[in-house]
Amino acid sequence: MNFDMNLDTGTIFGVAGMIVFGIGLFGALSVSDSLRRVLALKLCGVGASFILIVAAWRGPAMPADPVPHALVITGIVVMVSATAVALALIRRIHSLENGRDV
Repeated sequence: MNFDMNLDTGTIFGVAGMIVFGIGLFGALSVSDSLRRVLALKLCGVGASFILIVAAWRGPAMPADPVPHALVITGIVVMVSATAVALALIRRIHSLENGRDV
C-alpha cells in the first residue's frame, strides 16, 4: 500500500490551526475553572489566527493577501486586551467570594 499524500505547508498549518482551535474549544466547554477557561479561549484565538494566516497564502509565486494578516494583527491586540480584562474580572470575583475587598 502506498500512502503518498502530497501535503504542502499550507495544509499542515491549516490542519494544525484546526486542531489547536478544537483543543481550545473542548477546553472552554469542558472545564469549570475560570482561569483555565480563559486560557482555552486563548487557544481558540491562536488556532483561528493560524487558519487566517494560511488563508492569506496564495502560493510561492504570488504575494500573500495583506487583509487577513492585518486581521490577525488586530486580533492579537484584541486578544491581549480581552485577556487582561477577563483576568482582572476573575481576580475581582475571586476576591469577593473570599470576603476580601481588593
